[in-house]
Amino acid sequence: MNVIDTVFTPGRTILCPFLTAGFPSLDLLTPMLLAIQNAGAGCIELGIPFSDPIADGPVIQDSYYRALSSGVTVPAILDAVRRSRKAGVKVPLMAMASFSIIFKIGTQQFAQNFADAGFTGMVLPDVPIEEAPAIVTELSRAGLSACLLVAPTTPAERQNEILRWCTGFVYYLSVSGITGERTTLPPGLEEKIVNIKKMSQRPVCVGFGISSPQHVRALAGKADGVIVGSALVRRISAAMENGTDPVKAAGQFVAELGTGLNTP
Repeated sequence: MNVIDTVFTPGRTILCPFLTAGFPSLDLLTPMLLAIQNAGAGCIELGIPFSDPIADGPVIQDSYYRALSSGVTVPAILDAVRRSRKAGVKVPLMAMASFSIIFKIGTQQFAQNFADAGFTGMVLPDVPIEEAPAIVTELSRAGLSACLLVAPTTPAERQNEILRWCTGFVYYLSVSGITGERTTLPPGLEEKIVNIKKMSQRPVCVGFGISSPQHVRALAGKADGVIVGSALVRRISAAMENGTDPVKAAGQFVAELGTGLNTP
């Protein structure tokens, strides 16, 4: 059993905040992770910055650009995660990494490097389904789970193949398109979550557009996890611009999101 499996309980929804590794800085990664963990995160997703993100909206794209411009590299991220684990970060850490990064490093070496640093698994946003078996196999050998994305527009045959290779959770996109905050969740989302659950025994986490306690409340008890990225990264950016503490802002926002898990 992978560590990620231990955080999901039937009927319970966990928070899965997203951070860009190296934004605002790698020096702040450990306190940021600890603040979010202490605020109630059940799992944390760390985006590995790269120059050509496909599905990310302007907020996360900007955070990637700023991280890369400051000199953030994959080895430096891995070192920062090691320090974070030693400092008391216990929750599962899922790295979101582009196929181009995996390909450049080499799948076997990539998997071992990330496992050794303390990652729990990988979110694979753009891996061609033809490449998934080899990559997922290497991740599993290193003790890492693999999470692939399913969109509302994913054809049934391709969806089944994606679900087959998910060894962690299924990352379900509430909407097709790019990441970003939205005011409302799309109609029929609950039904689509139910249908995914009928086809896979893996937990289902919903992302893209989740940005408020109200959104979290709407998915509580339905999805196994809610992934919040752009809304959190935007608050970190706002804190930096306002001259306030981005670590405190991140912890406060995740705690606020967590109120959506409480019974009304």
